[in-house]
Amino acid sequence: RRAEMAKSTQLIDNEVFRAYATYTAIVLLKMMLMSLITAYFRITRKAFVNPEDTASFGKGESAKKYLRTDPDVERARRGHLNDLENIVPFVGIGLLYALSGPELSTALLHFRIFTGARILHTFAYLIPLPQPGRGLSWAVGYSVTFSMAYKVLKTAWLL
Repeated sequence: RRAEMAKSTQLIDNEVFRAYATYTAIVLLKMMLMSLITAYFRITRKAFVNPEDTASFGKGESAKKYLRTDPDVERARRGHLNDLENIVPFVGIGLLYALSGPELSTALLHFRIFTGARILHTFAYLIPLPQPGRGLSWAVGYSVTFSMAYKVLKTAWLL
């Protein structure tokens, strides 16, 4: 049991793994922030999807007017869904990539570009910035994840 513990603590001594953990925590926290932003818009715009969420505004017909969609809420939700579609694959592929033995400088480049692209994507979605800003930031992040996946496959399958 002690030998197993030593092996798992050795992972945190790996600089690439520490970089992965740092940037993964940043993008996951950013994604969690999108939940709060969505909730903020729901509350300030009084736009809810569940009847129980409208209880503080009255009962019956008076509360039903708050069961509606709002463009700001929907924009925040779409941004959050886009995070789920892109950050979750980054977390999985990034872990495999970090364990595949990349150079620290290359790994940092991947992690930093992805993180910056996702943050820019969020601003582009919420402000909103004109296209192609949002599309380019998405494409950059997606390309980084694809690049890491290629490296993992190349290392694992000797492509």
